[in-house]
Amino acid sequence: MTVGTDLAGLEAAVETVVLPAVQARGLTLVDLDVRSNGRRAAVRVYVDKPGGVTVGECQELSHEVGDLIDVSNLVRTSYDLEVSSPGLERELRKDRELQWGTGRLVRIWTREPVDGRRELSGRLAHVDREALTLATPAGSQRVARSSVAKVRLEVEPTEAPGASGRAG
Repeated sequence: MTVGTDLAGLEAAVETVVLPAVQARGLTLVDLDVRSNGRRAAVRVYVDKPGGVTVGECQELSHEVGDLIDVSNLVRTSYDLEVSSPGLERELRKDRELQWGTGRLVRIWTREPVDGRRELSGRLAHVDREALTLATPAGSQRVARSSVAKVRLEVEPTEAPGASGRAG
């Protein structure tokens, strides 16, 4: 399989190869993204763990993941590999990312007003096929997935951007 042939299938195949290495290190695979411009590909792996992932952990995993991808011969063109934390204010697009974001502070932008507002914030309490549920000081708020334009992590009040030794 070549990079340009089937990126979704390639992503799934790369995930199958790298997921055991991620899990063996006690990390969670938040997202995996494969892109190609035809001549060169980019493989991005986003990992996390409670308390955050360090730069050193990302470097070690990067070496292992690179070896696994090379040995499997899944990406048959030159590629750049990036292994990092998801970041403090990451946009959550895929179901896996939304599930990972459960319990975290988020901001949701909607296509149509929800209770008169297009921007909502709170703790992501639940994710299902139909809706996202936020826990807010005013109570629980359900937002239909069909009306969600964007979801982004919010910085927790105790998190300081650029904390020493952390990736992201």
